Amino acid sequence: MLSQVVELIESKRRFAITSHIRPDGDALGSSIGLYWLLRALGKEPEVIMRDPVPHSYQKLPGVDDVRVTPAVDRFYDAVFVIECSDITRPGLVDLDKQLVVNIDHHSTTALFGNINWIDSTASAVGEMIYNLCKAIGVRPTREIAECVYTALITDTGSFHYSNTSERTFKVASELVRAGVKPAKISQSVFGSYPWGKIELMSMVLATARRDATGRVACLRQTLDMLAHTGASDEDADGFVNYPLSCRQVEAVAFLKESAPGVYRTSLRSKGDVNVARIAEKFGGGGHRNAAGCTLRGTWDEAERAIVMLLQEAVERHVNGESLPFDGNDSSSSNGRARHPEVLA
Repeated sequence: MLSQVVELIESKRRFAITSHIRPDGDALGSSIGLYWLLRALGKEPEVIMRDPVPHSYQKLPGVDDVRVTPAVDRFYDAVFVIECSDITRPGLVDLDKQLVVNIDHHSTTALFGNINWIDSTASAVGEMIYNLCKAIGVRPTREIAECVYTALITDTGSFHYSNTSERTFKVASELVRAGVKPAKISQSVFGSYPWGKIELMSMVLATARRDATGRVACLRQTLDMLAHTGASDEDADGFVNYPLSCRQVEAVAFLKESAPGVYRTSLRSKGDVNVARIAEKFGGGGHRNAAGCTLRGTWDEAERAIVMLLQEAVERHVNGESLPFDGNDSSSSNGRARHPEVLA
């Protein structure tokens, strides 16, 4: 809980902060934002990640201080784990030997920490970091504000998704007051892609197809596509949302080959079509409208299995039989890059 997090920070000094492999905007924005918060309190924080910072987030203040490491190789009073479904998601050896603070806004997250602060009403973990600033008495600096704002715009799809609330806009407004230049942040995050992303997009979108009803769509990304275009896996962020922008499409599956027979799969949906429930069947999770999981088998087997479940979910929605979602549905979103991580 928030009060426990505040008490821990006030009583201890040396902290590490980490998040999931292939970190996205909320993972990095929240982690580095927390880093600046702790520094403002005179603490000794360090951000550690297994994977390097993607190019979209290279202009975040403090990004040069992020240490890439395969293990938690130093002693800390506590390690903050940001936006991870379970303790394995950071991919760091010996993380389980530390005192762990689990901070997330996904209601499907396991309670793996010694302290678990889960707020499924928050649009992003960045919003929670802003709340932590207020609770502990730190006025957001420009550095904190830019990091938290990056977390907000990436996890809400620039305030397009249904997890965007009145509170989200209030936080964003206060961050702008603290020094954020929205156009500058958006240009850094969304306007600095390599040309390989465009080439990859053309190949992935060429695989797009719908089922017989026209309400379920799917996409594929092969390892050969990445090799041919020279693009990175992060360059595929957002591709899953293109089919969903069509009026008839209610749910989308985007299968990304990570190894032969293994596919990291992003699921997106509209309205009350609950893709988090589907992701959980394969060991994944996420929000009602944005979730992820890993599938195995041949391309056709994996696609057939996930499409069938999406069809059933859409049919329940059409017939008014949608299953309830655990947690506050205002935290759901209609898409995201993961967010990988729980949101693949």
